[in-house]
Amino acid sequence: MPEWSYTTSPPNHHYFLSLYRRQQASHLNQLLNPSPPVKNVRTFPYFLLLVIHKLQASISTMNHIVSYSLPLYLLIIFPFLALSAEPISSFSLQAPNFDSVFTLLGDAHFANSLVNLTSPSLGSRGQIVYKKPFKFLDPKSSKPISLSTDFTFSISPGDGDGLAFVIFPAGDGLSRVFDQGSFGISENTDSRFIAIEYDTRKDDNVGDLNANHVGVDVGSFISAATTDASSVGLLLNGGVPLKSWIDYEASSKRLEIRLGESGTQRPYQPLISHSIDLPKMWGDREVLVGISSSSGKSSQISSLSSWNFNIRTFTNSMHSMPLNPDEIHVDDHHVDHRRKSCFLTVLGAVIFATGCGTLVAFFALFLWLILFGRHSSVTPELPLNSVEFKYEKVNVTIDDVSDESRT
Repeated sequence: MPEWSYTTSPPNHHYFLSLYRRQQASHLNQLLNPSPPVKNVRTFPYFLLLVIHKLQASISTMNHIVSYSLPLYLLIIFPFLALSAEPISSFSLQAPNFDSVFTLLGDAHFANSLVNLTSPSLGSRGQIVYKKPFKFLDPKSSKPISLSTDFTFSISPGDGDGLAFVIFPAGDGLSRVFDQGSFGISENTDSRFIAIEYDTRKDDNVGDLNANHVGVDVGSFISAATTDASSVGLLLNGGVPLKSWIDYEASSKRLEIRLGESGTQRPYQPLISHSIDLPKMWGDREVLVGISSSSGKSSQISSLSSWNFNIRTFTNSMHSMPLNPDEIHVDDHHVDHRRKSCFLTVLGAVIFATGCGTLVAFFALFLWLILFGRHSSVTPELPLNSVEFKYEKVNVTIDDVSDESRT
């Protein structure tokens, strides 16, 4: 019988059993709770591992958002595209191209980024008029026109007339519209006008409320509607820049006037809300818009620092966009190009939205490739105790067996 004999120092069999169980438990835990894949855990902060783990848990939600981002974006911007369609005429008061857009009359002059409508002298008067006429009925569609304008002005102390925003027929001639009357406007009965007055002088002949009021004058300086500016805590001739918003909504036939200090938000409540049918007032006649002022029997100075004007062929939100006086924007498109402009606007918006959706999708894919594209794993470091095996001597002894014993 062969005899095998050896001497060694083997490890305890309980150690191998414990090691096997720990490896199985670690493998099962890794399947149930996968750890974030990294190349070398020692080079990443612990909080970064937590963030990546959270991203992995919410990747399905992110994919859902990315897949719906483009149609959602289009749904949001579509109403704004509709509101911006079919502008007829708009302008902003600026120094560049000033002479090609505006006409200055009387003592009005442009200086130091301001339009001074009057000079510091008795009986001074001046006007600024936008040169392009328009109709309150669209010549092509016969739709009524909605109007929005805002302007920033200041009136120095004194008992002058103040200033007024005026709409008047274009065919009457400027000399017949503007003269030595109140606010520098003629009260000629042949010239039917509408004026929004910012009056700083009480005139009992026309029934003025006081020397600090805002009124709506229709063909006469006897105001059809008037409100005390002090009701909103404002003094018209305090020398402080003020801003007024005037909106006419064609669908409701309502004229609204708002007033506030320059730099403040547009008031929610109008100072005056007056019902009037402007398309019926002028019919198919062309009209012009302007701002006029007169100092009366004082040396009052009226200045204009910004003016924004916009008319559209359909119902629009009743607001005027704020104007930065340091920028120039003159947008005066002919009616024949409205469809082309609208198409280009929509096309540009679609291209912009597509680009935004593509960037979002690319960013999501980039995160996916960075965080989850490479499944590198961390080899678990088990706390193994070193075991030394000593092979001292192995003796193998084979006994000779005769052929007889085999049989």
